[in-house]
Amino acid sequence: MASKSPALATPPASSSPPPNYEAALAELEKLVAEMEGDQLPLDRLLASYQRGAELLAFCRAQLEAVDTQVKVLEDGQLRPWTET
Repeated sequence: MASKSPALATPPASSSPPPNYEAALAELEKLVAEMEGDQLPLDRLLASYQRGAELLAFCRAQLEAVDTQVKVLEDGQLRPWTET
């Protein structure tokens, strides 16, 4: 019985960092939908999970950066968001 190489097939374009928060979120939502569809082979499921973890970390970092900027703009005072 010939054994196949256990190399993970990650989509080549998706291994690069996303250009912005919105693109990362859109890719993450797409990955989640594909994973919930139960149609992915195990190696692709694992690659999608790993990519999702990268995207989640990117999104969290972007949100933390924005939170820091807002705090600076508000002189360190965290104020409730009010739409005008």
